[in-house]
Order: sequence, then structure tokens, then C-alpha cells
Amino acid sequence: MIKKIILDTDPGIDDVMAIMFAEAHPEVELRAITTIFGNVTIDTATHNALYLKEKYQLKADVVKGADKPLVRPPVGPSVVVHGESGFGDVEVPNEVEAVADPRSAHQYIIDAVKAEPNEITLVAIGPLTNLALALQAEPEIVNLVKEVVIMGGAFGVNDHRGNVTPYAEANIHDDPHAADIVFSASWPVVIIGLDVTEQSFFTGDYLEQLRDDAGELGQFIWDVSRFYLKFYRDKVGLDACHVHDPSAIAYVIKPDLFTLREGPVRVVTEGPAEGMTVQKFDGRKYLHDDWENHTPQRVGVAVKDAELLKLYRQCIVDYAHKVG
Repeated sequence: MIKKIILDTDPGIDDVMAIMFAEAHPEVELRAITTIFGNVTIDTATHNALYLKEKYQLKADVVKGADKPLVRPPVGPSVVVHGESGFGDVEVPNEVEAVADPRSAHQYIIDAVKAEPNEITLVAIGPLTNLALALQAEPEIVNLVKEVVIMGGAFGVNDHRGNVTPYAEANIHDDPHAADIVFSASWPVVIIGLDVTEQSFFTGDYLEQLRDDAGELGQFIWDVSRFYLKFYRDKVGLDACHVHDPSAIAYVIKPDLFTLREGPVRVVTEGPAEGMTVQKFDGRKYLHDDWENHTPQRVGVAVKDAELLKLYRQCIVDYAHKVG
């Protein structure tokens, strides 16, 4: 069964890995890439998406999204992780022929789910501003989306709590107010956070093998990963990178790779714990409970990491051989 997705992204090195994963898998139809600030500015994110569209002849529309958070001051691009261009040391041409859809990203999302009710899954692997803006403009879309899959957050499972602060993950920290709106809405959300993404690793050897076996695409993934792996080696002490954004695509393709925990989720929107994600999952009644009346959402708490890595590799290699 074909799974239609709109991928909301801030490309971004691991975003490249996720975009091409979605494009490569035969059961996924990548309808659109909506862009968002985060790893890079909104202009760079959109340019990078258009570059990928042109380079790999993607049929997906590219649509420019929000350039800043709903409320909090912008954090700024993650240059230390993704480089100035977003693609590490890989240079992106200044000019591309591909053009973006004229609509805003949030309006595109609204139009798309209205046109195909309950058929489109929204996959967001950057800050959640575009999704929050869509909810604010058309609250009824909660009944029109098939599912919402988020790469973001950290809930303390497997000892993973945050990556930009002790208790906040980057995508949520970039716009915590948007995340709280998205998680509190009455649509079905699956959150694939650090609790599972930091359990899987693309090692140097894994990426070298992908380079050798997956043609030009494997080489491109390897090229952009050089900067990323240097960051992990220098700052985190790993000869590998966590499988963040591709894990969200893996969930769409094969949900049983993940174990999920259900319960409403809230986001801390100010103070030193800004961006912290907290799930109530005990079912108890409390005197004071700002979770009680919110929609239960599902959070990833375990992953079959070896199967995920095998799925990613096989998908990219098969696609590379297919397109030559």
C-alpha cells in the first residue's frame, strides 16, 4: 500500500538522508517537501530542497515555510553541526532551475489534506512551526490528516533527555510553543524522539559501505556526512552519527520497528527547561493535571536498530541501482 507523505524539513545533513530514504522506498510517495528554519535559515532550507529536487529529479513539490518561531526569539542555524550550507562541506550551487510552489507551507498542507482526506501523513523532522500555523489557520485539518509523525523530543527513556540543553531536543527547543500546539491537537501523533533515534548509529564503516554499494547517491550521502561525523567525533566522542531524521521515515515504512508508549504530551515553553517534552502515561487522576484533557499521543520508547539499519541500506542501494 502506497503511503503518501508531506515531509516538513530543514535540510540539514540527516534531513538529506531522510528525504532520499522517502524518495527511494517504493511504498512511499513523497508528495511535497515543505521547508522550515532550523538547521539552516528558511532561504537556505528552501534552496537546499530545490537543489535536491533538481539533482535527483524529485517529483515532490517544494514549498517555503516559516522563517521564525511563533513566540520565542530565533535560536539561529545549527552551523556547528551542519555547516554554513546545511550540507557540511558539500557546496550547493548558487542557482538552481527548480522553483518553489507559490503558496506558504502551512497553506499547502491545508490544501493537500483537504483535497485527499485521511490519505496524507505529515512527517515533520524540523521545528513544528508550519504544522502549528496550519492548525491555527484551519483547525479542522485534525480530522483530515491520516497521521502525524514527528522526529523530535526526548522523554528520558534509555537515558536520553536532550541534545541542545540538558532536557530539550533541538527541533522542539527551536519552537516549543508550536510543538505544544501540535502535540495537544486532537489528531494522531507519533513522536520518534531521542529515546529511540540515539539508539541507532550510522557508523563510519556503514556509510563507507553505502558509498561503495549505492552509486552516486551513496557517494553524496557519504560526502555530506563527513562534516556531521566530524562533529560527532569531536563533540560527542563517537565515530558514528545518530539516526535522527531517517528514523521518522523508517516508522512510516515499517511501524513495527518501534515500541510506542501512549499518553498526552506537553511541552515546557519558558524557563531553563524550555523545549522539554513530558508525557503522562500512568493513567492516574491528579488534583492538578494539565495533561488530563489532552489527546493521548504515542512516543517511541524502543527500536529494532539492526533492522532499521538494514532497511535503510537496502532501500538506498536498491534505488541507486534502479535509477542507474
